[in-house]
Amino acid sequence: MPIDSSLDVSKLVYTYLIPLGWKIAGAVALWIIGGWVINVIGNLSSRGMDRQKVEPTLSRYVEATLRVIMRIVLVIIILSVFGIETTSFAALLAAAGVAIGAAWSGLLANFAAGAFLIILRPFKVGDFISGGGVTGTVREIGLFATTVDQPDNVRTTIGNNKLFADNIVNYTSNPFRRVELTAQIAHSVDPFEAIELIRRRIAEIPNVLASPAPDVEILEFNAAGTKLAVRPHCHNDHYWQVYFDTNKALAEVGGAHGWPIPAPHQVLRQPS
Repeated sequence: MPIDSSLDVSKLVYTYLIPLGWKIAGAVALWIIGGWVINVIGNLSSRGMDRQKVEPTLSRYVEATLRVIMRIVLVIIILSVFGIETTSFAALLAAAGVAIGAAWSGLLANFAAGAFLIILRPFKVGDFISGGGVTGTVREIGLFATTVDQPDNVRTTIGNNKLFADNIVNYTSNPFRRVELTAQIAHSVDPFEAIELIRRRIAEIPNVLASPAPDVEILEFNAAGTKLAVRPHCHNDHYWQVYFDTNKALAEVGGAHGWPIPAPHQVLRQPS
């Protein structure tokens, strides 16, 4: 008896291909709609935490964690559309997690270090820090890495574990910091008069704090004359402005009073 191939093709189409097509379409729709819902929920949670005045560091960390969890849930839902048993998938995911964790122990270490950075709070978003060989302003503390903008406007991403394992210097934590400079004056210049002139001029520089007052003291005596330590105080945001303006002030004071250029002096004595 001849086989009707057209009936077999129709049966294949109606039995397998059409349901599979509907499942694929449903999965694509779920992915698009789910992604939109995740973005909405993430934005709403971020705005809610902003209204509650939650610290930006914690707010961004919670939002990133929430988005990752919702993406995993969305993938599990899409797999269930194709008839894949989600409990089996969860077990497979756990086993894969163990294998990936063994292979990517550094990634998990970064995740754990990120949690400790949030809990211990050695710095927050917006602070100017130095750590992990990088100095700059913290823009984001992520699940696995921290993003820092360096003073030359170069964005650098540092693994949380490397950052947490290193010494962290937070320049923003205290209300002010000291600018470290020196001024070399010649032998013919009275150091005590120079100290008074420099101290008065530095006090006029914008953003130099009156309390604590600028320090101008004798640092050492050398072959060129007297070296002075010049140390004004300012907020970290004004550090480089005060640094450069102080150097200009030193040049102005020396020029206004005709101080000679310091140079090493040697005395040669003839034996009698």
